[in-house]
Amino acid sequence: MDVTTVADDLIVVHDGFTVLRVENLEPNTTYDVMGMAVTTMARPPGELLCRFATVNDVHFGETECGRVDDDPNGPIQRPEPGEPPYPETMNRSAMHEIASIEPAAVIVKGDLTQDGRPHEFAAFEDCYRPAFGNRLHVVRGNHDAYKGQSSYTGDQWIELPGVAIALLDTVIPRHTTGALGVHQLDWLAHHAASADRPVMVMGHHQQWLGGPHEHLGTGDARQHRADDYFGLHPDSSDALAEVAARHRRIVAYTAGHTHRHRVRLMPCGVPSVEVGCVKDFPGAWAEYRVYEGGITQVMHRISSLEALGWSERCRHLYSDFGVNYEAYALGTLDQRCFTIPLR
Repeated sequence: MDVTTVADDLIVVHDGFTVLRVENLEPNTTYDVMGMAVTTMARPPGELLCRFATVNDVHFGETECGRVDDDPNGPIQRPEPGEPPYPETMNRSAMHEIASIEPAAVIVKGDLTQDGRPHEFAAFEDCYRPAFGNRLHVVRGNHDAYKGQSSYTGDQWIELPGVAIALLDTVIPRHTTGALGVHQLDWLAHHAASADRPVMVMGHHQQWLGGPHEHLGTGDARQHRADDYFGLHPDSSDALAEVAARHRRIVAYTAGHTHRHRVRLMPCGVPSVEVGCVKDFPGAWAEYRVYEGGITQVMHRISSLEALGWSERCRHLYSDFGVNYEAYALGTLDQRCFTIPLR
């Protein structure tokens, strides 16, 4: 039984295929939910200015979940005969849930596809574009550019009521790792310097921050500074942290890529956030509620019966490699649902 979501007015509990949503609650109040004491989030001060949503690692075109290169270990999950492709199942359910909150924008933080093939990009567009139109803002991930493809390249500045989003293209074509160029960092600094509202920076690759933190597929709990770091190159990560330190309008950096929920802090105290993937366990999207006095992240587990049928099968991916994927991907409640303070 997982308390998957807590907001200022909502508690959601998942127990296999059973979903309990307790709604219209008071903020910062403890409730008894299925015998558990669960406290709603405090609500930031001021008016609710807008809501927007993000997804990442949607992987249209993927047919095997949990495969590591050509290694036969797993477990590797595949659709049963007659089942639809699981990226379609997960993403269409996510799209419907996101549409229900009437978001001001939907930000897609990369890995739209498995291999960047035209029909995979078309499937992504067919799922999300009709529902959100010009509210949909998309940047590529490493899977979208392994063969040098150039779809969804470039940085974007998106202004919404109460918040601006700097969506960065962190991809190095043909590589898994990511980086930011000097011109991108200058672009971000220029926009942050002139911004009249809080700025959330987003990209596909997670930031390198040093220190002990687990990494999928390795037995080493410390990721040493290296050019082949799985996420955003350490030099780029340091430079991003320096821009955030200089510009107090920047309140967070959020990424995908790792298929996990996690929050760390840059040296200046700005949170560096990772949001789990759509395509497997727990099957997630993030809602951001923008208040005058702060921004809350509310993680939602995709909860249609079809989506839960797939994501429950993916709880124990990579167990043959000694990975507790369930704990890794879900993270703790306070790493899924929290308030981003203004500076």
